[in-house]
Amino acid sequence: MTAQSDRNRSGKKKSKTGSFSGQLGFVMAAAGSAVGVGNLWRFPYLAAKDGGGLFIIIYLCLVLTFGFTLLTSDIAIGRKTRKSSIYAYASMRPRWKFLGIITFFVPVLIMTYYAVIGGWISRYIVVYFTGAQKAAAGDSFFTSFITSPVSPVFFALLFMAVTSIIVYKGVEGGIEMVSKWMMPILLVLIVAIAIFSLTLRHTDENGVTRTGIQGLLVYLTPNLSGLTLGRFLQILLDAMSQLFFSLSVSMGIMITYGSYVKPDVNLNRSVNQIEIFDTGVALLAGMMIIPSIYVFSGTDGMSAGTSLMFVSLPKVFYAMGAPGIFIGAMFFIMAAFATLTSCISVLEAIVANCMELFHASRKKITVILTIIYMAASAVIALGYSIFYVEVRLPNGSVGQLLDIMDYISNSFMMPFISLLSTILIGWVIGPKWIIDEMESSGDRFTRKKLYVIMIKYVAPVMMFILFLQSTGLLNAIA
Repeated sequence: MTAQSDRNRSGKKKSKTGSFSGQLGFVMAAAGSAVGVGNLWRFPYLAAKDGGGLFIIIYLCLVLTFGFTLLTSDIAIGRKTRKSSIYAYASMRPRWKFLGIITFFVPVLIMTYYAVIGGWISRYIVVYFTGAQKAAAGDSFFTSFITSPVSPVFFALLFMAVTSIIVYKGVEGGIEMVSKWMMPILLVLIVAIAIFSLTLRHTDENGVTRTGIQGLLVYLTPNLSGLTLGRFLQILLDAMSQLFFSLSVSMGIMITYGSYVKPDVNLNRSVNQIEIFDTGVALLAGMMIIPSIYVFSGTDGMSAGTSLMFVSLPKVFYAMGAPGIFIGAMFFIMAAFATLTSCISVLEAIVANCMELFHASRKKITVILTIIYMAASAVIALGYSIFYVEVRLPNGSVGQLLDIMDYISNSFMMPFISLLSTILIGWVIGPKWIIDEMESSGDRFTRKKLYVIMIKYVAPVMMFILFLQSTGLLNAIA
């Protein structure tokens, strides 16, 4: 019997074990899942690399179309089926249960390394609270830390333990409660640091003075120099991939969170609020990081890539002098909050699926998974020392254990899942299946026509291109 027929018969959907208290609780938890460490370093890095304001304009257009479509689909699937990914897809079409199984394995893989990254951030919090900011600004500090056989494991296990305790406490008493107080604090911190970065001023050894306002203009002004069709397509794909990973879609998380949403919640408004919160944090992150890097390192400093957070920014904080100690501490606390809320959502997606699969209690499943992922986190943390390997990935990069897990889950599985889900919704069950759920609370689905066009025609093509690009097949064809 479908979730819709349950509502018709009893006036409400079947209850699940745990639910969000209302729209605010759901939005804060979902926004917490979406706002992760990628917003804080990947978005600013891509904006600096891909033409500043040009990247931002493209990204905002994709948020309102592509991101809206995938986020709406996942949340509506969750609430309508009242199930996590495996059984959600099976209830839509029994033959498509395989898609739910593939989706389930995305957080299974991501969870092996997310606590490791959280551990890295936790280490830097300790650095700034113990007065070791000068050492953190050194070129070899981060490398020495992650190649240690003890320290990264300790911090990864600590972060994993905190995540597990929150998930153990349940949906409303754990996930929602933490998200409700953590996300406002995160927002206040990022706004405060962004404003401070605009007041910075520094004269280098060559007598060149740079200001935070100049850095803001570098960030916001569209840079069209050297723009070709090929470069524009690359910027488009970068923006697509950032949006894709930022919103926590196609990994079962939003399906799981959607299954905890009560029938009277306005999903249309919730989707809009999640989009605004996630995009706002990403834009503020760029306003916070790019002017700071520009002031002390110029345009060259903005090409740091993945090392920006752990190598470049500690140098900037040290160059600020005494205020840098406080700003550095606040930045890494904020980054820890963002990473923790995302890590919670990843573990929750696994726990929810396992509860349905094995008909076991949340507490029992959480304890078992905690043991498994503490062991996995230790192995991944040692991937830069004892278990160090170098593997050439299909996209041309060379990766260690963490990079391998990240590539399989993010670059291969997630685009593939999105492609299949758009085909399922757009051409097998039809967009009306989702639209009915979006309007089931009596509220109007304002972007209904846009959703139909995107899910049937645009999104499948975009996801196919992204899949080819992220797996390296597009370059091979070209």
